[in-house]
Amino acid sequence: MLRLRRLLTAGLVVGLVVAPVPAAADTPPAEFGTDWHDPLTADPPIQTPPTRSCRVRIVDAHFQDFTPYRGDYAPPTECAGPWAKVVLSLDGQVAGRQFDRLGYLNVGGVTVFKTSTPEPSAEGIAWHVEKDVTAYSSLFARPQPVESAIGNVVNDTYTGVLHVQAYLTFYTADAGHPAPRGGADDVFGLTGVHAEGTARVGGLTVAPNTERLVAEVYATGSGGGCEEFWYLTAPAESGYSCPADEGPYREVQISVDGVLAGIAAPYPHIYTGGWSNPFLWYVLPAPRAFDIQPVRYDLSPFAGLLDDGREHTVSVTVAGVPAGQSGWDLPVTLLGWRDHGSSRVTGSLTRSVASPLVNDSSYADGSDQDSVTTNGAHRLTVSGFVNTSHGRVTTTVVRDLANTSSHRWGAEENPDALTAEWTDREIVTVTGPRVHDVRLADRRYAIDGAISVDEANRLVTTISLTDAASFVTDGVPVRQENAYTGTAGWTLGVPREDRHATATTSLHYTLTEPGRRYDRTLTAVNGTLTLNR
Repeated sequence: MLRLRRLLTAGLVVGLVVAPVPAAADTPPAEFGTDWHDPLTADPPIQTPPTRSCRVRIVDAHFQDFTPYRGDYAPPTECAGPWAKVVLSLDGQVAGRQFDRLGYLNVGGVTVFKTSTPEPSAEGIAWHVEKDVTAYSSLFARPQPVESAIGNVVNDTYTGVLHVQAYLTFYTADAGHPAPRGGADDVFGLTGVHAEGTARVGGLTVAPNTERLVAEVYATGSGGGCEEFWYLTAPAESGYSCPADEGPYREVQISVDGVLAGIAAPYPHIYTGGWSNPFLWYVLPAPRAFDIQPVRYDLSPFAGLLDDGREHTVSVTVAGVPAGQSGWDLPVTLLGWRDHGSSRVTGSLTRSVASPLVNDSSYADGSDQDSVTTNGAHRLTVSGFVNTSHGRVTTTVVRDLANTSSHRWGAEENPDALTAEWTDREIVTVTGPRVHDVRLADRRYAIDGAISVDEANRLVTTISLTDAASFVTDGVPVRQENAYTGTAGWTLGVPREDRHATATTSLHYTLTEPGRRYDRTLTAVNGTLTLNR
């Protein structure tokens, strides 16, 4: 990317929700100073019930190296489960100079949160983040060890120490605010996990009466290497600074005992130093930068095979990565639902059929610019049944992936531009004597951006991002979209006070579901919030 290899190093914070801010702001300065507004996102706040709540602190740490924080968690005796809602929150503070860092939070050896951090001002910033973790309630029902880490470097140049406190807040259930129906009985991770190139392999043993199983993979390209910008890689013959002979198509695949069980499009994360321009993200980060959501796979078609009491092998692989190259982190969390009317469930996998993976990536060497055009697609159908106490239940999962991208660059990768779109459509059909359910999920991600450097050594990045999805569960439709636009510029090769950095950025989040419409727009100019509508 313009041959500017940012020294990104690895790093912790969450799906961001911040305290209310004024709808109007002061007139913005002509350029960035040494302080700016605390980070904000336009994401909707988590809705919590008006019941009794208890807050438990699980992390209190100062991250300044690569030492993980370790502690212990115990359920709150004053707010015994089951719970109507469980919310993970994080408060962070950092000042000085620091890169963005990737981090994680594990409870009971299970990944419940993964994120990246904002970059600070000299005077310092603070942020508050929340994530709904009600789905992990069964994990929180008993004491657990806690581990979190932000791999950070602090020295004479990079002075920012990350001060982090994390909490779990439990909201009790009552007649008017019951615990969610059908919560997972088991939340666990793989055992004996080891890495093999771009694969994560581990053992899986489930309860013998498991009738439904879901895997969550917190997949990210690692900080600092080419796989962080996997969507910009190009064949080696092109001479582009991030080579990959198969091009930029990536796909996160999960297999059970060597049988392909699920496919998914990875989300194209952009962290707060990305695209050669941290000024884009100081106040308004890219979608998902602080809430690295997992890729989800319904593995219920395999439940009948897994219920034999033996350990099975699960592997997660990123297709398209050059052979022998690392650069992906793939922690796996599993959620299992049991048949409480039976001590043992039997069944079988009846179908696992994948279309040929389409990965057409062509390089063109032009007189003014080079280009890589990519078209990718894949389809997987898996089906299986379980014999339960309430009859035979069959689950069929059909998933369709598609990717189109056009990557163009000039001499010395100046300018460097990308227009790309990913779609991920999933249909899960569950049938049985007491159930006929069809769950739909349509996901669409898009990037349209460009970087250029002019004769005065002024670097300018212009970018728009889309994170959109529509879901139908139990007949209830939900639509959401998070859209980002931004333009930022700064002068290269001069002292920080002479960069004359400017940025205008905007976030627009919409959510539509029965009985609720949420619409929020944020705009920031040169570090000042100018619109919160």
